[in-house]
Amino acid sequence: MPDEQASTSLQRITLIMVLLNAFTTPLMLSAVNVALPSIAMDLSMDAVLLSWIPMAYLMASAMFVLIFGRLADMVGRKRIFLIGTFSVIITSLIAAFATSGIMLISARFLQGICAAMLYATQVAIVSSVFPPAKRGQAIGLTVSMIYLGLTVGPLIGGYVIDLFGWRASFLIHMPLAIIVLCIGFTYVKGEWLSNERGSFDLFGAIVYIVSILLLCLAVSWLPSTIGFILLILALFGFTFFFLFERVHKHPIFNVSLFFTNRFFTFSCLASLIIYTATFANVVQVSLYLQYLKGFTATAAGLIMMCQPLTMALFSPLSGRLSDRFEPKHIASCGMVLSGIGLILLSNLQIDSGLDYLIIALVITGLGFSLFSPPNVNAIMGSVEEQFYGSTTGVMATMRIIGQMSSMILVTLMFALIIGSVEITQANYPALEKAIRLTFNVAAILCVPGLYFSLCRGRIHNN
Repeated sequence: MPDEQASTSLQRITLIMVLLNAFTTPLMLSAVNVALPSIAMDLSMDAVLLSWIPMAYLMASAMFVLIFGRLADMVGRKRIFLIGTFSVIITSLIAAFATSGIMLISARFLQGICAAMLYATQVAIVSSVFPPAKRGQAIGLTVSMIYLGLTVGPLIGGYVIDLFGWRASFLIHMPLAIIVLCIGFTYVKGEWLSNERGSFDLFGAIVYIVSILLLCLAVSWLPSTIGFILLILALFGFTFFFLFERVHKHPIFNVSLFFTNRFFTFSCLASLIIYTATFANVVQVSLYLQYLKGFTATAAGLIMMCQPLTMALFSPLSGRLSDRFEPKHIASCGMVLSGIGLILLSNLQIDSGLDYLIIALVITGLGFSLFSPPNVNAIMGSVEEQFYGSTTGVMATMRIIGQMSSMILVTLMFALIIGSVEITQANYPALEKAIRLTFNVAAILCVPGLYFSLCRGRIHNN
């Protein structure tokens, strides 16, 4: 009985630590999205350069999340988690006091590296502490807190931006992040790591980092010749990395799962697609409301919170359902609803009513909340416990590459339709066209996403 009580107590305090952290980073991220028009005006950034504020963060996270997932298995998941929490605080201060667009983008890149430590360990820690019968509910709560942070971020961010300026958007998460550090160092005892630590694949890590960098630079320079050359080099790098990791004894990316576990493979591909389709919603809606509709940051934030609020409300329910029912059916329904919401968003016009926009955001949010927790729960249930850290790193990589691909799509559309000029009233029609076309492509992506979700196979939760 004492051991059971101690285990329950550890589960409770660890979950509180992870939940607070899962809330703070999205809080800051969504607040920064609201701040983009203010940043563009203050630092004189054009449309393409402005898109690099979220892109640099995602690029860095994509580069390093696999690395930290592997290191977490080797040196301890809690250790990497706490280092990441502290580092995000420091890099947020650097971003808040940036004096130029290049300095801010550089700070965002550093933020992304630090946040990768958190993305690589949050679900791994929860999965290490909770038994399979309770894991889905705990993951659902974690996902819910992420979306709660995304929900209140635009509202709180918009308010503080209107009062104090865009720099405040990088600071609003710090008090809770400090509390997370106090809980982690004081109350969460023990550590979780893999039984077989192995060695670190430095060469594979370098190849992967360079490939991500080449991909992002290629998109920024398309459709120029150098852009196509960099894109080819990036694809070659990813292919080489995949083949190299397959034969490495201790890979940072366990690609063998993609060859031996159909369920894992299709689940990861479905996750990659839905994040590619939906992540840039908040960025585009922020630009739509503040530029095309003339809303203040506070008013825009209030409307933008509809989608993540829906996610926060329904994610715990879908996570709980995935403990009882086949996850693929719940997730596939979510993919369909997300596609419907994106079709509605693709028809946005300057004179569209706010009720139309809100309905579209709610449908998209409901679809995503039905997809994400069951998909995560299913993936974690399809691998052995010793690979939780690496698997979390793979999942986070799929998510972040999807998010990065979503921003790549936005950047590409802005570059092709608007060009490297500041957004003014003269090019509002071009901005509207770019937003609508991006949503159209995103809706089409849900079709292969639905295929992977439905055809992944079955898994039985214990």
